[in-house]
Amino acid sequence: MNQDSYSNQLLVLPSQRDHYQGRLDAPVVLVKYGNYQCPQCGELHRSIQVIQQHFASVFPGENWICVVFRHFIENTLHPHARKAAEVVESAASQGQFWAMHDLLFTHQQALENGFLVEYADSLGLDISQFLQAISTQAHIGRINQDIESGYQSGVTVAPALFINGIRYSDRWTVEQIMAAIDAAIY
Repeated sequence: MNQDSYSNQLLVLPSQRDHYQGRLDAPVVLVKYGNYQCPQCGELHRSIQVIQQHFASVFPGENWICVVFRHFIENTLHPHARKAAEVVESAASQGQFWAMHDLLFTHQQALENGFLVEYADSLGLDISQFLQAISTQAHIGRINQDIESGYQSGVTVAPALFINGIRYSDRWTVEQIMAAIDAAIY
């Protein structure tokens, strides 16, 4: 196979290393690459939340969907994205990845340092530990691994979405994504 054959495939498969909701062996596994300052990533985040709620209502008590989030940062387009990624990883080290993840997408227009500390405080994080991790860039390696895994799978811009390992490239509406999910599982 040549390099083009792989351009639509997720080459770094989801694993325990990732931040995920659901089971990694779920019938539907969505891997999204994004950052917290990108407006389109925020729209995709909200669409995925609707899709998760749909699956929870249609299949109550079953884990039909797994959502994986990986960082993909374009520094020139989104100057606050890297710091926001460090913040969410610092929150993850205190067991609050998804809470901070949702909070940052809710407040995409307010990602300056003062706001980030307020968000950490609102989640009850140990602020001293949180600030230490940020100041030493303790989580940069993990963020860079996510970015590199995106490059390996042909990601060049955020957001990027893979449904069961295949790159989704249609419109970013709930209906279109749901149609692609249906096609992937049926």
